[in-house]
Amino acid sequence: MKVQLYSSTIRRKEMDAVLSCLVEEKTGPGEINLRLVQSVKEFFGVSGVVALRSPALALKYALKAFQLEKDSKIMISALAPDWQYSAIEDLGYTPLVLDVSPSNALVEVETIKQGMINGGKILLYHETSGLLPNMEEILELGIPLIEDISQSSLASIGEKKAGTFGVFSILGLEERDLLTAGGGACLLAPLARDWAVLRNLAEKAPITDRLPDINAALAFVQLKESSKNEEIRKEMYEMYMRSLMQSRHKSLVCAVENGVQAVFSFPVVLESGMKDVKQYANKKEIEIAPAFEDSIVANRSDEGNAAEKCINAKSLFLRCVNFPLYPMLGSSQASKIAKILATLP
Repeated sequence: MKVQLYSSTIRRKEMDAVLSCLVEEKTGPGEINLRLVQSVKEFFGVSGVVALRSPALALKYALKAFQLEKDSKIMISALAPDWQYSAIEDLGYTPLVLDVSPSNALVEVETIKQGMINGGKILLYHETSGLLPNMEEILELGIPLIEDISQSSLASIGEKKAGTFGVFSILGLEERDLLTAGGGACLLAPLARDWAVLRNLAEKAPITDRLPDINAALAFVQLKESSKNEEIRKEMYEMYMRSLMQSRHKSLVCAVENGVQAVFSFPVVLESGMKDVKQYANKKEIEIAPAFEDSIVANRSDEGNAAEKCINAKSLFLRCVNFPLYPMLGSSQASKIAKILATLP
């Protein structure tokens, strides 16, 4: 039986929470939504949180809080998920796509500076594959920052957690995010002054914008179990890295001093063709796929927009694949994958 690439890590505890909602007939936004909000607020140590039905809605409320003029340019990574590009356009703003570093798939400070020169007003920073950039250097630029911590929610720099650096942070809860509720997002405001603005918008939010309790129940248990799950991921990650070092391929590694990355899948930057590696993994019954198959550069580089010029991002899209890494995998299958990583063609 082939080992699937992704798993949502939903166990009996999560399903029990969902069943309780069904039994009590409390599936819409209500008490559990509020419990999730309080739990996220305490976990990240932020001033306020609102739980919404999608990451795109979270971005909508964040940008509303800035009161930007229409057509303002929002800077985004070429490797960010494509929904960001669509959402920015749908809200009446202009996406300004930035290239990334070939070593860690993150947008670097010099690139952000150029984006500001080109008219960028807000930086929506996707913390790709659980990695954090040099936040101190970015914050020194004075550009308003929205963090997308959907893949990096358990990362940190020193004692400061991902999600606490920006004006706002989007914690995606979609199927393939680090924490999942089957869909939805939490929008975080680290500082009280920014929460005051966001709270005024959130209080007027229609019920159709708020995360239903049935999803919030999943997310609540996932957050509660997140530290335990991350420890399992880290053990697998370290085993994978030891094996990969025996090959000629590399992974994406956090280069920030005092930085701790979140373990989100296992990206391998290939020195050989993806076709050969995919055939080899398939022969061993391991599912792999391009790490950035849903990214902006994967979907829009042929439209004559800025993504077409993002050479590093295009290269990573063509050469970087994800291998399975999740708590439900089990030690036997993880060991099998580790052996394959050491012998990749």
